[in-house]
Amino acid sequence: MSEPTDPERLLAEALQAQARSAPHPGPPPGGWPQFGLLSGADASSLERERAALEPPAGRRPGPPPMPRRAVPQARHLPVHWVLGLAALLGLATGAVIGLITLL
Repeated sequence: MSEPTDPERLLAEALQAQARSAPHPGPPPGGWPQFGLLSGADASSLERERAALEPPAGRRPGPPPMPRRAVPQARHLPVHWVLGLAALLGLATGAVIGLITLL
């Protein structure tokens, strides 16, 4: 007894057979397009940027930078505050949805 045919499977098999038998189009006239960097920068502009960032050769480097003061660590919010805020926001949202449902 044959199983019922799945239309999606039949379509997939037909498309695969068509793709196998289709001739390869080959490269487009003029060759494949050459896309550079998306930013529009090529290798020479990158070299110019690198040269601009380097200090000039005839100039001596200045005094070393002063060490920065230690920045105090940021205090993290305790977990119970985060959970409480989430619960309050959930209750407020539920109340608004309940009011909208009643109207």
